[in-house]
Amino acid sequence: MLIIFKILLALSSTSLFTVIYLIKSKYHVFNSIILSYTVYFLTVSLLAYLALLCMNFLERSSLASQLSDKKNSLEEIELANYTFLPTYLGYFFIALSIPDKEWSIFVALYLIMFIFVYLSQNSYFNPIFIVFGYQFYYVKTSSDVKLFLISKKLMKNHKVYKFNNLRKINDFTFMDKGDLE
Repeated sequence: MLIIFKILLALSSTSLFTVIYLIKSKYHVFNSIILSYTVYFLTVSLLAYLALLCMNFLERSSLASQLSDKKNSLEEIELANYTFLPTYLGYFFIALSIPDKEWSIFVALYLIMFIFVYLSQNSYFNPIFIVFGYQFYYVKTSSDVKLFLISKKLMKNHKVYKFNNLRKINDFTFMDKGDLE
């Protein structure tokens, strides 16, 4: 399930690249431009939603289990939404630079980008998740371990949250599925 999930995350996070290219190339799947663009964005949103649904099947975890050393504690929470903006701007500029209707170039670049996103495991950031109300955080422990957390909580004070209902994506990345504590 984890491999399927990571493929879905990579597809979901790179799908805006395809939308930008299709719009720039004036490629319409329907006679109506508005209907075509709507379908593009609904498809991107559906992929992101499916990725979020698949997170429910990942291994359960808690922050306490990640802080196994009793001296280790949660020290800092930092909003990470802004750190990924350059990556997505890069996707957009690449998509805009591909000549219109040059499908072979588009496919080659998309496959290279998809492989890099999948292998780098940087695919956990998806701007569509923000539309669904999620935030991205770096959580730093007292032993200087930096974890990546995806949550709907708007966090300002690291001492308030317990994170007892996490889903483990990898050793450093977690999805918070809990309610406000």
